[in-house]
Amino acid sequence: MNLPLSPDRLWSSLMAMAAIGATPEGGCNRPALSALDGEARALLAEWGRAASLAVTVDRLGNMMLRREGRDPSRRPVLVGSHLDTQPTGGKFDGPYGVLAGLEILRALQDSGAETEAPIILVNWTSEEGCRFSPSMIGAAGAMGVLAEAEVLDRRAIDDGERYGDALVRTGWGGPADPAALQDAAAYFEAHIEQGPVLEAEGFDLGIVTAGFATERAMVGVRGKDSHAGTTPMEMRQDALLAAAEMMVAAERILLSRAPEGRCTVNRVIVEPGADGVVPGGARFAMDYRHPSTETLQALWAEADDAFGVIAARRKVAVSRETYWAFPRVEFDADLAGRLRAAATRHGARHRDMLSGAGHDAYHAASRMPAVMLFIPCHGGISHHPTESISREWAEIGLRVLADAVIETANAPG
Repeated sequence: MNLPLSPDRLWSSLMAMAAIGATPEGGCNRPALSALDGEARALLAEWGRAASLAVTVDRLGNMMLRREGRDPSRRPVLVGSHLDTQPTGGKFDGPYGVLAGLEILRALQDSGAETEAPIILVNWTSEEGCRFSPSMIGAAGAMGVLAEAEVLDRRAIDDGERYGDALVRTGWGGPADPAALQDAAAYFEAHIEQGPVLEAEGFDLGIVTAGFATERAMVGVRGKDSHAGTTPMEMRQDALLAAAEMMVAAERILLSRAPEGRCTVNRVIVEPGADGVVPGGARFAMDYRHPSTETLQALWAEADDAFGVIAARRKVAVSRETYWAFPRVEFDADLAGRLRAAATRHGARHRDMLSGAGHDAYHAASRMPAVMLFIPCHGGISHHPTESISREWAEIGLRVLADAVIETANAPG
């Protein structure tokens, strides 16, 4: 299909979206279900209606922009990503996949071309997880990984706002059933790589065949508050120093056992957090990621043993509660093959690769054939205001994604 895709319109849309929540450093601060996220959603809805797409919202806030196919009884093909960002996020992580999908639907409308199956663009709610934990929570609720009621009752990390109340406040809680998205023929997600491999190796595209297994947990350390000036060092039950030693031990275990994996501590809470007081409580959120589910489990087992030794020596108690986890995710081989074939047709240099980051596609893959397409980002920088891509990368990703999505929508049902 000779589709009149407009790379210029895609780029203009990316820049218009980036203006919502723009930061002085050049990035975006648009956390999920904030007022700014609401503005971004309104702009997407406006663009969708201008293209005569049917715009609906489900009870978890997930947005759907639907273009009917020749056979409306066919299961739809989904394409999408997310518009929310980290507080120090960039312009492209998430919005690229949403707006590339929008450009495909706009071009189909411009040409009047029909597909056999409907195509639905999805903007998932709260992929980043910086306000409502865990990450990818809107997709998790829609795909049945988490119960809808559980998602609605989650509290924001920053101000304690309930997810369901945030939907009401922003006006982005809709009537549609989130579970209806499970009845789809396929899901495609285009995304910036968020890593340096493609650029460093001279590739235009990455065909994502699988995703790392991931487990994130809150580790709690309980000691005893005491006076910082009068409590001798040997008598202290300092929860924070014990926690710090555990963090270092967790990294050391990964580097010695499985350096191809990832270990990250991204949040530390100290109690009581007062001057002059030896901290009696500390909690830290950390995750291990690895291509192998079995190796991931072994890393945590070794970390638990190390944490116990440290706790005993420092006279504190330690506990661990997992709150976000999924095994290695395998993406659909046939969909990946369509992306490879499209990349070859367009002369795009491409390679297969794994994703270490979590994405909404992981949850979609639990219910339907799914695949991801990566474009490079300069220096591999992401979740940072300097995150950037080239227009050429944006265009080649758009063209390859469009070919594969439309081929799938036209495949025999």
